[in-house]
Amino acid sequence: MHEHAGTKARFAALTIGSVGVVYGDIGTSPLYAFREALVAATGKGPILEETVLGVLSLILWSLILVVTLKYVVLLLRADNNGEGGTLSLMALAFRGLNRHATPVVILGMVGAAMFYGSSFITPALSVMSAIEGLKVVTPAFEKMIVPLTLIVLIALFAVQTRGTGRIAILFAPIMVLWFVVIAAAGVVQIVHQPGVLAAVNPFHAVDFLIHHSGVGLVTLGFVLLAVTGGEALYADLGHFGRRPIQAAWFGLVLPALTLNYFGQGALMLADPDAIANPFYRMVPDPMLVPMVVLATAATAIASQAVITGSYSITRQAIQLGLLPRLEVQHKSGEQEGQIFMPRVNVILLAGVVVLVAVFKTSSALAAAYGLAVAAAMMVDSLLAFVVIRTAWRWPLWATAVVVTPLALVDATFVTATLMNIFAGAWVPVAIAALILVLMVTWRRGTAHLEVKTRRIEVPLSTLINRLEKHPPLIVSGLAVYLTSQSDLAPAALLHNLKHNRMLHESNLILSVKTEDIPQVAEADRVTITELSPRFRLVQLRFGFMESPNVPRAMGVARKSGLKFDIMSTSFFLSRRSLKAANDHKRPYWQDQLFIELSRQADDASNYFQIPTGRVVEVGAQITI
Repeated sequence: MHEHAGTKARFAALTIGSVGVVYGDIGTSPLYAFREALVAATGKGPILEETVLGVLSLILWSLILVVTLKYVVLLLRADNNGEGGTLSLMALAFRGLNRHATPVVILGMVGAAMFYGSSFITPALSVMSAIEGLKVVTPAFEKMIVPLTLIVLIALFAVQTRGTGRIAILFAPIMVLWFVVIAAAGVVQIVHQPGVLAAVNPFHAVDFLIHHSGVGLVTLGFVLLAVTGGEALYADLGHFGRRPIQAAWFGLVLPALTLNYFGQGALMLADPDAIANPFYRMVPDPMLVPMVVLATAATAIASQAVITGSYSITRQAIQLGLLPRLEVQHKSGEQEGQIFMPRVNVILLAGVVVLVAVFKTSSALAAAYGLAVAAAMMVDSLLAFVVIRTAWRWPLWATAVVVTPLALVDATFVTATLMNIFAGAWVPVAIAALILVLMVTWRRGTAHLEVKTRRIEVPLSTLINRLEKHPPLIVSGLAVYLTSQSDLAPAALLHNLKHNRMLHESNLILSVKTEDIPQVAEADRVTITELSPRFRLVQLRFGFMESPNVPRAMGVARKSGLKFDIMSTSFFLSRRSLKAANDHKRPYWQDQLFIELSRQADDASNYFQIPTGRVVEVGAQITI
């Protein structure tokens, strides 16, 4: 009985927690989505009832088709050992295909790049749209919108260094309050204009698109703003689990969003002049300032989710070999996911500040937002097709019946948002394109470097045979040589033999492998292979959601008989100095970019969490 009650309490806690973390982005969309879509639909013309109902119907059915059916019902079931997200979906698809998987990797990189592109705009748009409520209080505040937005954003990025554990405790209550308040505001307006409920009928959406073909497509580009953040449902799967996220969506978030959007529509039917800011116009004057404060808190939470999401996807990309090693700081001894990445934080802050300073209004930012989000959602649909067909082993016809309609909706949104390309939609796409170039360059460069290394280095078995026949000076102690290719002699070992002419009595050739699963079980963490009386090969496995901690993993190896004392062990690392070749086999700029990326990579001892006092680095120059 107590166990059952405990299970219920945990489920309730996870459900409420998911409201605070998962739904921040989509939950703050009512601040601007309906307004921008209605402005696009009417232009400078009169606001007609059929237009209001058409836009509302489009928003509602987008929430049902894209968020509810695609993400909440379908993709939440596509978990990679409990984890979700575009790169997790890519890993599932890659595993299902086994071969010919290059297009899957490309899709994964495109999806991740588009996520980064939209991540720059989400904080700027969300916070600015909340603070713009001050203009409704009094126009005198208009000049303060941009400065106040920058202050809030800079403060938000500054507190990232402290970790989000304590802040996250406040997220859920604030967001639950937010959804209750916006639902109540909507209900008040619907009571006065119940005719707005006719928009539940999808006929109004179809009729609007048929009779407003050109304008309808432009309007769809802004309707997409109502579903941005839907992809966060899938990305945060590992934090809360499928059922709590689903319960929060159906039990609170979807009803609250629907009521608020319909409330804004009801207000527009009664007072077309409220088009300037229908969200805040629903709020009674005495409650305006508290509502602005609550909205600012909610948008900060939405931004926080995107920021931490950027850290997570960057770590996944590093583990999957798509980006160089970047510094990862752990902010919690209990929660693995509590990380801070200084360089990612600085880049995001710089981009967000520039966007606020350049675009100046939430309406201008909204026009720039949709394309990257639509493209990322399209990638999810394509990867889902591969996973359902190959991993779930559905028949081709069944896979097509389920996924094709969803992909067509995504394709329609991509087409619609392309209409805004010259209004600013090129900005997140340009950011995504730059990140995609970085990923492709890093992936190609590391592959080429591996081939180059194989040509110049000695097979490990050959070296061990030579050392057995002609042993050098043997010294006491344990030496660990890190290598990315366990069949080749590590460069640090060769340099140690060449320059110091000595060998430790016990030597471990250590390789770290990232699997295409989120976490590796402790029982599968370590594999030890005896190569000779003095050499053993140790392979450590980590999932792409884990931070590789070499000393801790080697501590696990003690159970397999490995004698290991971190304070009496020397770790030998190879530090490569790269130089571009003049053979022009690849573009010179790409070689230079790869070299620069390698210079930005975090030190291996920091990345693998090896005590710096136990590290010996050996340098070598390689021409690529």
